Amino acid sequence: MEEKKRLTRSNNGMIGGVCAGLAEYLNMDPTIMRIVWVLMVLFAGFGILLYVILWLIMPKQ
Repeated sequence: MEEKKRLTRSNNGMIGGVCAGLAEYLNMDPTIMRIVWVLMVLFAGFGILLYVILWLIMPKQ
């Protein structure tokens, strides 16, 4: 039986591990996830608030 994937903060994170955890969950490079996140912060404006919320609710790995 295959183990179910869980969304968790990564231990390899730069600040809180949110981007690295999302990248692991989505099977992508953490650097690309961080670039996307920075673009969301700069252009959409809600990236910082979303990061803090995810940092608080996502369990550690």
